[in-house]
Amino acid sequence: MTATSGDDVAWLTQEAYDRLRAELEYLMGPGRAEIAKRIEASRSEGDLAENGGYHAAKEEQGKQEARIRQLQHLLQRAKVGETPPDSGVVEPGMIVEVRFAGDDQSERFLLGSRELLALDDTVDVEVYSPQSPLGAAINGKRAGESASYVTPNGRAVQVEIVDTRPYPG
Repeated sequence: MTATSGDDVAWLTQEAYDRLRAELEYLMGPGRAEIAKRIEASRSEGDLAENGGYHAAKEEQGKQEARIRQLQHLLQRAKVGETPPDSGVVEPGMIVEVRFAGDDQSERFLLGSRELLALDDTVDVEVYSPQSPLGAAINGKRAGESASYVTPNGRAVQVEIVDTRPYPG
């Protein structure tokens, strides 16, 4: 599947893409049928104005439809690929360690999509999009290099790339 534009790409491994595709298929098929049955069963219980089960099922249906739209959008803009090579270059799919100017501590995060982490409950790391100000500033840089970017509130931030390695996903 190809992305709609370079700025709106969702970087996914094949495993993440397959899992999300299966979730979408379930929600659009059996998931919708289950909700419809629950709504119909609740509707047959009488007065809808005071029927908590009906309102709960309708609310769940709304959440499910929102998730379907979210998955459709994500999968439409997905770029499926292999784990990036361990070349030392920051790119989507990499765990990046940075140090902000004036800070002694470094921060570690995944440059890519939060959906990659959904496959692994043991990884506790922040996720930054390649399109975020920080992600765009460091994309293509190497360990030891610095970059700067402007935050949404207009503040300039300097950051040094400490380390980068492929996310094992």
